[in-house]
Amino acid sequence: MKNAVELETEVRPLLASQKFAVLSTQEEHHPYVNLVAFAETDDLRTILFATPRATRKYRNISSMSGAALLVDNRSNEAADIGEAMALTIIGTACEVTESLREPLDRVYLEKQPHMKEFLSSPSTALIKVDVESYILVTRFQNVTIIELES
Repeated sequence: MKNAVELETEVRPLLASQKFAVLSTQEEHHPYVNLVAFAETDDLRTILFATPRATRKYRNISSMSGAALLVDNRSNEAADIGEAMALTIIGTACEVTESLREPLDRVYLEKQPHMKEFLSSPSTALIKVDVESYILVTRFQNVTIIELES
């Protein structure tokens, strides 16, 4: 299956090589974006990030769960036109429930160990984005859409 090959050869290495993503949430009349430190689960079906509950992004996710993240490997050089990859991740976001928190905290801290104190704060929520699709752009205009099955 082409999508399985793309996930393993393109998406997994890109996600593994990057620590930050641009998160887009939706406010009442416009999108809102933030930079977040993220981690991915082994099956690539879930993206995790932490945020204080007293933030606009948390409030946005609580009221409208649709979210998108952008992960890329640009170097800010002209060569990026032909060499950089950009991955849009589309999914549904929500706070991780207490029953799932421990194993997902481990996944997050494996990639983001410097976030341990922040993550352990009672005011911090661990957010999971259940991935619905990946949109991978390579060589400036080569687009691959990978839909994940439920």
